Amino acid sequence: MARVRGFGRTAELLGATALALGGAAVTTGAAHAQSAPAKGAQRPDIVLFVADDLSREDVGAYGSPDARTPNMDAMAKEGMRFNWAFASSPTCTVSRSSILTGDYPIRHGAFSNHSAVHDGIQTLPMYLKKLGYRVVIAGKTDFGERRNFPFEYLSTSVVGKGLNGKLQTGEVDKLLASRDRKQPIAIIVASFASHVPWPDNQGYDAKKLTIPPYLYDTPELRDARTRYLTKVTLADTELGEVRKSMAKYGDPKNTLFLFTADQGAQFPFAKWNLYDAGIATPLLAVWPGHIQAGKSSDALVSLVDLLPTFEEVAGGPAPQGVDGKSLVPLLTGKASSIRDEVYAAHTGDGTNIAPMRTIRTSKYKLIVNYHPEIEVRNAITENTQKRDNTYWLSWLEAAKSDPKAKAVVDHFQHRPAVEFFDIQKDPYELHNLAGQPGTAAIEKDLRGKLEKWMVSQGEDLNHIVMPADATKGHFPYGQVSDEAEAQRKGNGKRRPGAKQEDSE
Repeated sequence: MARVRGFGRTAELLGATALALGGAAVTTGAAHAQSAPAKGAQRPDIVLFVADDLSREDVGAYGSPDARTPNMDAMAKEGMRFNWAFASSPTCTVSRSSILTGDYPIRHGAFSNHSAVHDGIQTLPMYLKKLGYRVVIAGKTDFGERRNFPFEYLSTSVVGKGLNGKLQTGEVDKLLASRDRKQPIAIIVASFASHVPWPDNQGYDAKKLTIPPYLYDTPELRDARTRYLTKVTLADTELGEVRKSMAKYGDPKNTLFLFTADQGAQFPFAKWNLYDAGIATPLLAVWPGHIQAGKSSDALVSLVDLLPTFEEVAGGPAPQGVDGKSLVPLLTGKASSIRDEVYAAHTGDGTNIAPMRTIRTSKYKLIVNYHPEIEVRNAITENTQKRDNTYWLSWLEAAKSDPKAKAVVDHFQHRPAVEFFDIQKDPYELHNLAGQPGTAAIEKDLRGKLEKWMVSQGEDLNHIVMPADATKGHFPYGQVSDEAEAQRKGNGKRRPGAKQEDSE
């Protein structure tokens, strides 16, 4: 079994202070700097809307020729669009745990899907409650034990169980309408869209879709893409509804509103993979008077940066010992960059057990596949009886006679030990430069940085962690009822009449 050294955090906040820089070295001097909240001013409300399984390339504001995302596009026009934002992992629980802890996966402990963070680690609701915020989560949860995430859970905001859950934005509207506006609120609204199952196509023309070059084009794939994009549009609609509610019951000029996704779409080479289609996420921010409208940032940022950003916006001290860095200098135009590289890790779950680690700069990406002998298998390849994955069968059939299809299938399931890409010349990561003399020095340098980062996270380079090494969480998708939580703390057996929570 792999060994993971203990790197759990128990850092305590020192109390609310004036806004403090997030502790990172930054590049300063950007033009059109906006203001941060003044001392003594009414602290801003904070809203984070999280879409589920949405690749950055499938948003209109990021250049998609197909996606209908008017509300996401409006946010890009009204605020800042981050062009290079990345998830810490292409896996739901892992990425969400990073958002809520400010840490990369090995450090926070939930490095496999549906696993739990280390006990004692500080999380977003703990930080913001100490600053006097009402801290609420609505919609999908999909993170570990409730005791580690002491949100106010808006349990009425979800209908349906497991992957069939659906966000009820009307319940968010009711909460905002009835809130005490003297108390600042921080609310995470987490959609189930655009996670599978995908609905029937609503208005997308399969024949006119632009298929990314890393996918193999079949009619079955095009059908899946239309249904995926239909659910992307659902996420966009829900985003618009929440923005309208905040406009009605809050002060838009005193609200930081952010939109992102936990990771990329459930297609080959995207979700559960460290290519950009899997970890590059949309990140949009609107904050009138603080963020200049229509701005875009080419800074490398990670979703681990959200927690220290919220802490600074809320007037608290910079969290100590976290991996994230505050985005406030970027948002307000006082800096143009905060880091030189981002990292991500995928460890997997279930049949998906091929561990991968990556480092990405603005020009290059290195991916190390630590068990290349393991065939890549996941829900796409294993659950072909489900409508959302039937295109995989069309790929396998095409691979019998078409060398291009065979090459795509083989590359998806059989990875080399090292992959190295020039992102600027090869944005879809189609040409592996690993071992090439012309870039060998850069590859070596990035490998050294990646391994140094892994060790700093607590990973043993001789025993890379596997899914079985994680502490499994409970009740990953919906809200945890008080009865279920009490039962879990008991003997682990259900009382007569108690329902089994979905653990898929």
